[in-house]
Amino acid sequence: MSLRQRPLPTRGRGEAYEPPPQPRFEEPFNIIPIHNLLTDHPSLRYPEVRAAAAALRAVGDLRKPPFTPWDDGMDLMDWLGLFFGFQHDNVRNQREHLVLHLANSQMRHQPPPADVDVLQPAVLRNFRRKLLQNYTCWCSYLGRKSNVRLSSRRDFDLLRRELLYVCLYLLIWGEAANIRFAPECLCYIYHHMAMELNQVLDDYIDDNTGRPFLPSISGENAFLNHVITPIYKTIKEEADRSRNGTAPHSAWRNYDDINEYFWSRRCFQRLKWPINVGSNFFSTSQDKRVGKTGFVEQRTFWNVFRSFDRLWVLLILFLQASIIIAWADVENPWQALENRGAQVELLTVFITWGGLRFLQSVLDAGTQYSLVSKETVWLGVRMALKSIVAVTWTIVFGVLYGRIWSQQNSDGRWSNEANQRIITFLWAAFVFVIPELLALALFILPWIRNVIEETDWMILYLLTWWFHTRIFVGRGLREGLINNIKYTLFWIVVLASKFSFSYFLQIKPLVAPTKALLNLRGVRYNWHEFFGNSNRVAVILLWIPVVLIYLMDLQIWYSIFSSVVGGAIGLFSHLGEIRNIEQLRLRFQFFASALQFNLMPKDQTTSSTATLVHKLRDAIHRLKLRYGLGQAYKKIESSQVEATRFALIWNEIIITMREEDLISDLELELTELPPNCWQIRVIRWPCFLLCNELLLAMSQAGELGDAPDRRLWYKICKNEYRRCAVIEAYDSIRCLLLEIVKHGTEENSIVTKLFKEIDHYVQIEKFTGAYRTTVLPRIHAQLIYLIEQLMVPKKDTSKVVDVLQALYELSVREFPRVKKSIGELRQEGLAPLNPTTDAGLLFENAVQFPDVDDASFYRQLRRLQKILTSRDSMHNVPKNLEARRRIAFFSNSLFMNMPRATQVEKMTAFSVLTPYYDEEVLYGKEMLRSPNEDGISTLFYLQKIYEDEWENFMERMRREGMQDDNDIWTTKARDLRLWASYRGQTLSRTVRGMMYYYRALKMLAFLDSASEMDLQQGSQEIASLGSLNQNSGLNGLGSGMPPASRNLNRARSGVSLLYKGPEFGCALMKYTYVVACQMYGNHKGKGDHRANEILYLMKNNEALRVAYVDEVYLRREEVEYYSVLVKYDQQLKKEVEIYRIRLPGPLKLGEGKPENQNHAIIFTRGDAVQTIDMNQDNYFEEALKMRNLLEEFKTSYGIRRATILGVRENIFTGSVSSLAWFMSAQEMSFVTLGQRVLANPLKVRMHYGHPDVFDRFWFLTRGGISKASRVINISEDIFAGFNCTLRGGNVTHHEYIQVGKGRDVGLNQISMFEAKVASGNGEQVMSRDVYRLGHRLDFFRMLSFFFTSVGSFFNTMMVVLTVYTFLWGRLYLALSGIEREAMNNASNNRALGAILNQQFIIQIGLFTALPMIVENSLEHGFLPAVWDFLTMQLQLASLFYTFSMGTRTHFFGRTILHGGAKYRATGRGFVVQHKSFAENYRLYARSHFVKAIELGVILIVYASRSYMAKNTFVYIAMTISSWFLVVSWIMSPFVFNPSGFDWLNTVYDFYDFMNWIWYSGGVFVKADQSWETWWYEEQDHLRTTGLWGKLLEVILDLRFFFFQYGIVYQLNITGRNTSITVYLLSWIYMVVAVAIYVVMAYAQDKYAAKEHIYYRLIQFLVIMLTILVIVLLLQFTNFIFLDLVTSLLAFIPTGWGLILIAQVLRPFLQSTVVWETVVALARLYDMLLGLIVMAPLALLSWMPGFQSMQTRILFNEAFSRGLQISRILTGKNSNVDM
Repeated sequence: MSLRQRPLPTRGRGEAYEPPPQPRFEEPFNIIPIHNLLTDHPSLRYPEVRAAAAALRAVGDLRKPPFTPWDDGMDLMDWLGLFFGFQHDNVRNQREHLVLHLANSQMRHQPPPADVDVLQPAVLRNFRRKLLQNYTCWCSYLGRKSNVRLSSRRDFDLLRRELLYVCLYLLIWGEAANIRFAPECLCYIYHHMAMELNQVLDDYIDDNTGRPFLPSISGENAFLNHVITPIYKTIKEEADRSRNGTAPHSAWRNYDDINEYFWSRRCFQRLKWPINVGSNFFSTSQDKRVGKTGFVEQRTFWNVFRSFDRLWVLLILFLQASIIIAWADVENPWQALENRGAQVELLTVFITWGGLRFLQSVLDAGTQYSLVSKETVWLGVRMALKSIVAVTWTIVFGVLYGRIWSQQNSDGRWSNEANQRIITFLWAAFVFVIPELLALALFILPWIRNVIEETDWMILYLLTWWFHTRIFVGRGLREGLINNIKYTLFWIVVLASKFSFSYFLQIKPLVAPTKALLNLRGVRYNWHEFFGNSNRVAVILLWIPVVLIYLMDLQIWYSIFSSVVGGAIGLFSHLGEIRNIEQLRLRFQFFASALQFNLMPKDQTTSSTATLVHKLRDAIHRLKLRYGLGQAYKKIESSQVEATRFALIWNEIIITMREEDLISDLELELTELPPNCWQIRVIRWPCFLLCNELLLAMSQAGELGDAPDRRLWYKICKNEYRRCAVIEAYDSIRCLLLEIVKHGTEENSIVTKLFKEIDHYVQIEKFTGAYRTTVLPRIHAQLIYLIEQLMVPKKDTSKVVDVLQALYELSVREFPRVKKSIGELRQEGLAPLNPTTDAGLLFENAVQFPDVDDASFYRQLRRLQKILTSRDSMHNVPKNLEARRRIAFFSNSLFMNMPRATQVEKMTAFSVLTPYYDEEVLYGKEMLRSPNEDGISTLFYLQKIYEDEWENFMERMRREGMQDDNDIWTTKARDLRLWASYRGQTLSRTVRGMMYYYRALKMLAFLDSASEMDLQQGSQEIASLGSLNQNSGLNGLGSGMPPASRNLNRARSGVSLLYKGPEFGCALMKYTYVVACQMYGNHKGKGDHRANEILYLMKNNEALRVAYVDEVYLRREEVEYYSVLVKYDQQLKKEVEIYRIRLPGPLKLGEGKPENQNHAIIFTRGDAVQTIDMNQDNYFEEALKMRNLLEEFKTSYGIRRATILGVRENIFTGSVSSLAWFMSAQEMSFVTLGQRVLANPLKVRMHYGHPDVFDRFWFLTRGGISKASRVINISEDIFAGFNCTLRGGNVTHHEYIQVGKGRDVGLNQISMFEAKVASGNGEQVMSRDVYRLGHRLDFFRMLSFFFTSVGSFFNTMMVVLTVYTFLWGRLYLALSGIEREAMNNASNNRALGAILNQQFIIQIGLFTALPMIVENSLEHGFLPAVWDFLTMQLQLASLFYTFSMGTRTHFFGRTILHGGAKYRATGRGFVVQHKSFAENYRLYARSHFVKAIELGVILIVYASRSYMAKNTFVYIAMTISSWFLVVSWIMSPFVFNPSGFDWLNTVYDFYDFMNWIWYSGGVFVKADQSWETWWYEEQDHLRTTGLWGKLLEVILDLRFFFFQYGIVYQLNITGRNTSITVYLLSWIYMVVAVAIYVVMAYAQDKYAAKEHIYYRLIQFLVIMLTILVIVLLLQFTNFIFLDLVTSLLAFIPTGWGLILIAQVLRPFLQSTVVWETVVALARLYDMLLGLIVMAPLALLSWMPGFQSMQTRILFNEAFSRGLQISRILTGKNSNVDM
């Protein structure tokens, strides 16, 4: 027992312990009532809390602040608050924060302090070092002396001074508002305030006044007004300059720019102290203001090259070398190297390398020129020098290379002079690569590099000045040697595979066709050829797709190898060893020991530093458990405390599953571990493990009736559960009979004697000799009948007596082998002594039935009945799939490697933070009831999807007193709403999940401190009280139960019955849950239902706190903003406000979610914080492992401790539809296998918005847990990972614990989510974090980082580009006539190697599915994984994955080119309603439909014009994957749309679409009402894009003119004329078509309404003229009617191209008359495109059978679970029968 003060004695048992009532004080408190340490609050029983508070109170002889009265109750926090002008509530908040942290740290301190009532200096010192570590580094970096001055003075003064430094930082941080995102700005403020604090502490006399020194800022709210607000206003003005994120990033300063201003010494000269508001840092005028600092974000694709230049240099140089070697035309590449000519040609790679360096320097200068100012002249000098040096090297190499060949040519051979010149070249090359060789040497010795980068010596800065800018982050990022070797080996294998494949299967096969094409002479072109007769364009078009694949296929090789490595690591981590309940049954005994080993604290006698011996012992123990070696599990028998502990934990897990309605009451009884009673000698395993075992034992006994006891018992004991079933049944029967036969009667003593005799024979191992085992089945049958009679509510005594007599006769007469006379029986006490008592009257007056309220008895009876009767194997208990998955994962995780748990008192404290805006908290009654347009209510849908859970819920409601099922809408409406909300993605689900931490900690705290006596008595009480709940409604006993027991709350039947009080205090000190409900204040003001629901959550969850922003309106336009924390006070029965801290202005300057997190983070507590999103869930059994996970912070991974602990997720939305299943399968492999490989061996795991756990104090001093700048940080989560890595943190991944996560479930939601992620990645490409990681990580980690972040999106885009370039290339070859000539001349190159290149793209989909298959095999088995994969293919998963590839490509590319990334709210609802065609068209027209139609037109033109396409097989083989792309991009939105192929819906959709197209519009019309509004919104990105973006857009749009150029020459009318005039004349057609349209439109406007006859006349004239022209052409030229159809393929794309270019030129055209024509033509085009897309949809809707097939595909997952979704979709009348 530790020296701490022990808790007060146990209260009376039997009722759940409520938190003790607190006496009321004026001041509300959060967790600890620090202002009143004498109150009876559970947390104040810990002496460490009092010690920390006492240390704060030790103000002693410090000079008191002037101008304010000093109260004796004030402490050091108040002292600082008064001196420096901090807000009162900030002081209160940080006081509790600090006391709680110091108390928790002292509890954990090893060895335990001798005096627990005094704060230990070591505890404070460790905390101060951690908290001020970033400040210390900053001082060192800037060459300033730290103002934290701790001399070796008296202990008390030193402790107080250290405490003041810590308090000061926390107070600054607590009030810094948005400036918390600028950690080095906080360092600057702290530096000066600490200096002033020193002057106050040292009684410094002010030179100006001659009086004791006073800080330069003091007074009420002085810190906020004079320090924070000026900086805040600057940030706000800069945010306003961003025009809501639409201005270029280079035009305004974001949070990072503000922060990086403090990375140079100029901040001291410019800003001074007190802050000089006149400094140009605060100026917003264009000429004076400080520009960007550190980095300029520019919108260009070149960023991918700039950030990852080393990768592209490698790929380009290898490509060049491969082509040179392949061109030599030898079988093996090394043969080419024997040729001196090839060797010299290879030297050209150095010229290319020099050119690439020049390109990099030009890009650096071009994007970062605006950083150069008077203060950063040297930056400009370096940019210029780098370009000059790169050009010089390129020229030098060029000259040297030229000299080699000139010498060789003049000599006619490789003479000595020529060889000498080669050597000169090689010397130059050696000098050129010296920096690379240096980098290689430092890569092999990573610690040297770390030391060089982290040392702040000026000489080192000067030496490295040429290579990179000196910055505060990104220094010393190298990993340890072991990790280095691991990821280097991984990448060497990947690169070797890629380069071998590229050379032999991509580059080499193309050389022959290339040579053939170049040698092709006298080509007869079908058109006017501009480039003479060299066919170079054709060669380029042939190579482009291959080169694009070459540049991106490293992604595929990474995917393959990461799957293999991830699978191997998963195997070694023991993932998926227990995949189902069957496997758990086999290892359940070991599972009990594993639970004990992992979840119960290790023996505290050992020292905290785990010695090698302890680690070894743990490892051996784990090995024994895992493989069942020796007696590791010690056959936990019921006498042992461990068994009781295990039973309490296991039962609590099962109880929570019952509360969640995952299991039924019956399943609860089958799976729980009942506590020991009826003197049973073995552990009472759950019934589902003992099923059928007794019957098997009886059959064995029958077979071996004549064998010795030992042999029979050996057979039975082979199965542990069988042994336990036999002993438990025997003991239970004995107790049952003694219970129902009156005590003191003759019959009772007969029964006792009978059992004693059997026990005697068993003991002397003569049982089979004494008794006939063949009689056992008859005894068994009678016992079953007896139990049945005892179970009925109205018991029939005569029947019970009959059974007992029959049992007596069997036991005495037939069971023994030796028949005994009545005399002998009387002598042995086995017959009545009174001769007059006939055996027929035996038991008649001796039966007593137990009380009907004796719940415990009936519970035992039911269990005995199940053991005696169960014949089935109970493999499907529990039957709910989610319950089975959770139990399997939990049990498996206990056999994985995890740190041992510590006591709850000694564990790391933590918080959970959830940002919430205005999503659903709790589904409303109306929302559940009201049907959608298909007639389905949300509740009906949920009842069908979660059928078994609905039945369990109704069973629970009936048990809790619901008389009639219709009461569910009245008396049980709240329960119903909760049930539905727990199956959606609501705040209430997240809160319930996160509060399991609190519940788990209370239980673990109780188990830590409970004595053996507590546990034994407690388990009995739980049994007697808890079983009351079960009796109603089971086995016909319901009517016999008193109504009181039915209303017992299930939650009270668990361990909570045993709590003594301290558990609550302990759990509250270790855990807080803060929900940042930004809008809660507004919701309260408006009386919004969400405010009431949040209050309801607070009322029911003691550890829940809500933080929100309150807006207080003072005068007309004056608003004050406050961060407010509230909780629900259980005594006052109302919500109370705990803290109210004023903010400098509106909260949201950047992205909403990180700003929301940032304002609430000051209210979190503990050493760690877990970031949980609003769509997440948690499970009680996983919460039990949290203290194990937090121990990981103490472990080093590589050379660093972990700063983010990655946790795996379980996607819980997979069962809703096939789409949700595809999404969750893809996501599942990403969050498990993907993250596993990233963390180890690649060491580049970041933070992806998972339930990761942050080292809280590490992050709060380094910018927080996310970044918030507008648009650039739209994927705010991942930037926390970037920031962590750049600042020397370490991110790990742990798979023994999981958290639930919801994903989007409908195609439109999924597409919006993917659009958000792709746009976020587009913004990341431009960010400084990605640039710095690309340059500061070593080469192989940079590769890992690229291919797992922005690279995967970039390469997805490259795949789509490859398809484009391939098809455009084929089209060029076909239309120009080169293809025809090549076929005639080079028959051996029939397909020109292109089929192979093209087919490679098809495989890409398969390789991206590989991680999914591997992870599935690992966790569920190989065959189920393959079956799942095949099922997915049948449900058209490939269609979905191809479609989402298009989404990612479109938004990633558009964001990099034009910007426009924004947060897209996806809704997260249930998807059962049909989306209209118009809605789908609006969403996908530009991203998918237009692109698919373009590719479709190319394929059609190619099919009609290609010489090669005449061979159908070749055409299909070449274009099948392209056609698949076209089909998936056009059809996916309808295939995955409920009722997508319903004919009526299609008809309605058509009319709706046409109405939308022709709706005239107006000022306030929304995009979903009018085509014109939507059309303008679709061009928004062109308004904000820069000049380069517009130029590139126009260049890309020019491709549409190629159709016209190519096809015009194919028309019959041209008569094979290839003059350029033909093309120019074809434009007449365009002009005439537009003129006709303009004339018709003008006539309609002018005459259609009033002078209709004129309008008809003009129409007639136009038609006649057109017919006349066609007739004349047919008569006098070579024109044929087919030309008319063909020309449509030529001119329609031209019109589309013109419209797109007009959109770019909108600023110039909008005011002219042309614009109206553009809009009108665009409307026609959109209508045409819509009809093209609708045609296949209409056809499939019209054909029978497709609708039911589509429903089957979409909801097959539900079908497999016995669901009638067709009834959901069509049975509108079904809602009534709920």
